[in-house]
Amino acid sequence: MKEIAVKKIACDIQSAEQVSQMMDGASVRFNPIDIVNWADYPYCPEVKFRIAHTGGSILINYIVSEASVRAVAPADLGRVWEDSCCEFFVRTEEEEEYYNFECNCAGKLLVNYGVKGDRHHAPESVLANIKRWSSLGNEPFEERIGECSWELSLIIPSSSLFRHDIKDLSGITLRGNFYKCGDLLKTPHFLSWSPIDLPKPCFHCPSFFGRLIFEK
Repeated sequence: MKEIAVKKIACDIQSAEQVSQMMDGASVRFNPIDIVNWADYPYCPEVKFRIAHTGGSILINYIVSEASVRAVAPADLGRVWEDSCCEFFVRTEEEEEYYNFECNCAGKLLVNYGVKGDRHHAPESVLANIKRWSSLGNEPFEERIGECSWELSLIIPSSSLFRHDIKDLSGITLRGNFYKCGDLLKTPHFLSWSPIDLPKPCFHCPSFFGRLIFEK
């Protein structure tokens, strides 16, 4: 099973735009999202992510280079997975229910909780408290063909795990996976950090999540 030691950063970060700089200063390393699990979708854009925490929040920074970009979803809770989208799925070690945090390249966010086939939207208050920043801005746009590099950062408060009462992430272990997709791009793709052994594309598979060990 793949695992990451999630580094703790002692800081009071207010803006998602600061995440990359904070991680640079703390020497948080990148991990590739480069596993092509399904031969029918061989395209593999260059994608990497890094994750850290402050005790009260999870920090995630993605860097992507791909052949086209798309951000059609007009608002949060839209069909962001059809756009150029980076995703973080996470659960506790004891439960099959899991959260999905899916964010397109314009910072539009989808957050759900439950099991596959029985998912429930996060409350609006949860979405409002998740800070996001994209180098491509926050306005929707149709697909742009041509090589494009972009960056996305998120600050996910522990309260965003809204079906749990996690006050401090320090010292806990969660299970999760990181994805890059673009279902309706000119070249669809479905990449993961931790491998998935299923016959068809599916990210809703908590049995294939890796281990995330949050440092004290």
